[in-house]
Amino acid sequence: MISQESKLLNTMGSSSPLTRRNRAPSSVFSLFLFFLCLLDSSNAQSTPVFACDVAGNPSLAAYGFCNTAIKIEYRVADLVARLTLQEKIGVLTSKLHGVTRLGIPTYEWWSEALHGVSYVGPGTHFSGQVPGATSFPQVILTAASFNVSLFQAIGKVVSTEARAMYNVGLAGLTYWSPNVNIFRDPRWGRGQETPGEDPLLSSKYATGYVKGLQETDSSDANRLKVAACCKHYTAYDVDNWKGVERYSFNAVVNQQDLDDTYQPPFKSCVVDGNVASVMCSYNKVNGKPTCADPDLLSGVIRGEWKLNGYIVSDCDSVDVLYKNQHYTKTPEEAAAISINAGLDLNCGYFLGDHTEAAVKAGLVNEAAIDKAISNNFLTLMRLGFFDGDPKKQIYGGLGPKDVCTPANQELAAEAARQGIVLLKNTGSLPLSPKAIKTLAVIGPNANVTKTMIGNYEGTPCKYTTPLQGLAGTVSTTYLPGCSNVACAVADVAGATKLAASADATVLVIGADQSIEAESRDRVDLNLPGQQQDLVTQVAKAAKGPVFRYHNDAKIAGILWVGYPGEAGGIAIADVIFGRYNPSGRLPMTWYPQSYVEKVPMTNMNMRPDNSNGYPGRTYRFYTGETVYAFGDGLSYTKFSHSLVKAPRLVSLSLEENHAIGPHCDNVVSGTGRTAFEVQIKVQNGGDREGIHTVFLFTTPPAVHGSPRKHLLGFEKIRLGKMEEAVVKFKVDVCKDLSVVDEVGKRKIGLGQHLLHVGDVKHSLSIRI
Repeated sequence: MISQESKLLNTMGSSSPLTRRNRAPSSVFSLFLFFLCLLDSSNAQSTPVFACDVAGNPSLAAYGFCNTAIKIEYRVADLVARLTLQEKIGVLTSKLHGVTRLGIPTYEWWSEALHGVSYVGPGTHFSGQVPGATSFPQVILTAASFNVSLFQAIGKVVSTEARAMYNVGLAGLTYWSPNVNIFRDPRWGRGQETPGEDPLLSSKYATGYVKGLQETDSSDANRLKVAACCKHYTAYDVDNWKGVERYSFNAVVNQQDLDDTYQPPFKSCVVDGNVASVMCSYNKVNGKPTCADPDLLSGVIRGEWKLNGYIVSDCDSVDVLYKNQHYTKTPEEAAAISINAGLDLNCGYFLGDHTEAAVKAGLVNEAAIDKAISNNFLTLMRLGFFDGDPKKQIYGGLGPKDVCTPANQELAAEAARQGIVLLKNTGSLPLSPKAIKTLAVIGPNANVTKTMIGNYEGTPCKYTTPLQGLAGTVSTTYLPGCSNVACAVADVAGATKLAASADATVLVIGADQSIEAESRDRVDLNLPGQQQDLVTQVAKAAKGPVFRYHNDAKIAGILWVGYPGEAGGIAIADVIFGRYNPSGRLPMTWYPQSYVEKVPMTNMNMRPDNSNGYPGRTYRFYTGETVYAFGDGLSYTKFSHSLVKAPRLVSLSLEENHAIGPHCDNVVSGTGRTAFEVQIKVQNGGDREGIHTVFLFTTPPAVHGSPRKHLLGFEKIRLGKMEEAVVKFKVDVCKDLSVVDEVGKRKIGLGQHLLHVGDVKHSLSIRI
């Protein structure tokens, strides 16, 4: 088995030069802009916000909640007991109202760290003291690396920079990231924020990134470095499509799809990642607003999954369920139904404005409020917020010197390198810097900066654009070809002239936030405006090979580079000129335009329906044609696989008197074989070193609408030329070879299962 630690070393050591809170790339270089006004740096504080400043106010030492020697739960209970009803209500909103008499300052809960410390949300901003933070690739590109160690390493850097900024009064401790919604439909305006369409990949990304953000260097596992939040719970992926808005959309989801597709990443966040928070979404699920559904909140998140933390609403969600969805007749009822359902914190002020009246009307009791604010205070206690001066705590030595370090910026470049996907190569890539005397760089995204970092962004340390990266290697000539990505008019004449005179041409094309964004879903998958014509004409005129776009025989190579972050230009140049052998794989299906012409975005069903021609969603169920498939990606070398070890038969023992099933709950542990190992030999048969992702898929028996194909595991390895290694997968029968039935129960599919890795296929039988 290849350890996570060795994977990290193997895959990260390549040498190279250096609002209301959004759809993944459907074109080769699909990018977004997210314009926000920076908060005035004059608002910055020089010291962090914290409670229990015993040094400044010795009388606070008498309070139990300031006593670090007793258990956190007792400290929380002591604090809650000291508050008036009005003070308690002030803890239900995203701006915690300070309680001066108890030495508790005002605290802003809302900060974001989707792929770096962000200025989205009032809790964090930049100043002359810390002018920027490391801006990693957008999540969709990082996920394409399929490297769990990388996910966690990025989270660790982000949390270090967040703590450093907190120590100088520029950031909070609670971050409403990551977004782990399944990328179900390619038109969704926020697909860029997600780890893609696969539940396993999304779950592993969520767990890795959350651990990177939260885990501390202390011996107390209950302590938090910063508090992460997995969002948007649940079945949320329609923002604004043909007039259907997220604020009123009712996601009709059957129990099978809910438990099989939409819920797994959130479950992994809580159960495996021990995330400190879950955010409920704007939409309704089967007629109920998620933030007012006791089954989803108290029942599943806190009851089944045992959340150790708080549940927060998406911003103004409680207001939305009252005003937009008309779910309650009065605002007091909306406040009460949300708190009673299990909501602890309201992003916004709705609960602050209406909870007291709800209590007086008998709609919610004070004990429910106590429970909610206890969860909030518990999180702040775990962060050390009530332990006095942070400068005297574990991360007190962090400061501006720890933000935008060379190592952090190199990790951003390395993440982009690992995520870039080579989709087509006729043999022209990599380019030889010695052979290319002139390189034409054309396209509206060729020299962009902010576009590269996507949304929920912060101010980056610095930018390296695609043009800058390429020009750092060979002599380049540049033409945008379009004044913007909408490209109402393309400069075809200028572009073709430039391409005809160059040894090779790189086209950098796609979209930005004006095309697809939060609150803006796409209606087609075509390149915007006249970009397609620009590509076609340039390909015809070019003297040398043309790189970037797919449906033209004259295009020699295609790279999907997603949203590559602040160092995107470095990574692109490293891949194109062969300093880095590409290893990224697509984390989503690339559909043709015909798909969206016949499939409504609002249909939440994952499985196909032959009766009406519905083709299903994602690689697991989709039955139609694709442009590129989930997991596609090429290398500059050739990897082959062969089976070393796998069973042909797995026999299970069930509980006595168990007549129906086999449900996973009924498998007798320790009896029969409930887990086994699959060993795959991987060989690099090429003439250069490469990094390779080994995917283990299964095709289960055709029962209960089972997936056509399902990812069981993945491992990323580095192999030198002609080197080989054995990759080991541990397969748990109940966890990995079961299917979810129509009522959401997980059952083991008896009969033949087909395991496959690349071209290797192996059949095994499961029986009782």
